Amino acid sequence: MNIMETYIDLFLSADCEKASEIQRRLRELGLKPAVGDHDFMYDWKGVADTAEIIAFVDKVQAHLKGTGVILKFNTVR
Repeated sequence: MNIMETYIDLFLSADCEKASEIQRRLRELGLKPAVGDHDFMYDWKGVADTAEIIAFVDKVQAHLKGTGVILKFNTVR
């Protein structure tokens, strides 16, 4: 079985929503905080196609709209 994961890196400014609020919102979507090279990780529990990945990114963006955070996504297989 192939494992796919999407990693999210966050870029926050002093004018953004608090980091604790960003974490709360991302956890609501099933993302887990990560330690190391990335800030959060989503485990696909299998293989996702491009449409599913884009839909997930759209969902994350919508959930964080208005927070001022900048996101970087990286999906690996």
